Amino acid sequence: MQIDTTALQGVLVLTPRRFGDARGWFVETFNAGRMAEAGIDIGFVQDNHSFSTTKGTLRGLHYQKPPRAQDKLVRCSQGAILDVAVDARAGSATYGHWVGVELTAENGRQLLVPKGFLHGFVTLTDNTEVQYKCSDVYAPDCDGGVHWDSLGIDWGVTDPVLSDKDRIAPAFADWQSPFAGGAL
Repeated sequence: MQIDTTALQGVLVLTPRRFGDARGWFVETFNAGRMAEAGIDIGFVQDNHSFSTTKGTLRGLHYQKPPRAQDKLVRCSQGAILDVAVDARAGSATYGHWVGVELTAENGRQLLVPKGFLHGFVTLTDNTEVQYKCSDVYAPDCDGGVHWDSLGIDWGVTDPVLSDKDRIAPAFADWQSPFAGGAL
């Protein structure tokens, strides 16, 4: 597995190795032992799977606050997305900065989004499936969001398909981060 850093400390792009032949291909998308050997020791406890019918569907920006904050390992298993992580750690030198990575079924890349970061994605194709591992279970009382267009992120869409929850989320400037500046 190839592991690449991004402009945000802790946000990593993981590219698993594919083995292909005339039948197609095989890929190991997660191996806890190999991840730990690479210095990534996260105990994932929940897997999520989303399906978006329409290109331009935007989900985010979401987070889960302490004590139920989540690390996420995101991959696109059908179609393509622009996956975005935003540093939401108050006091961090990169607070409010973001990175975006194109994840597709073809490129197999995954984005590791640590605790203390907002996460969201926009679909670049119709009929897109996204799967992600989480280090804590969903906790509705710790769930939150920030408005998708309040950080200057170039999503590539002006009128995305949104949930009601994402449509009314507060702007980043009006939001108080529950995350400290260091690692959680």
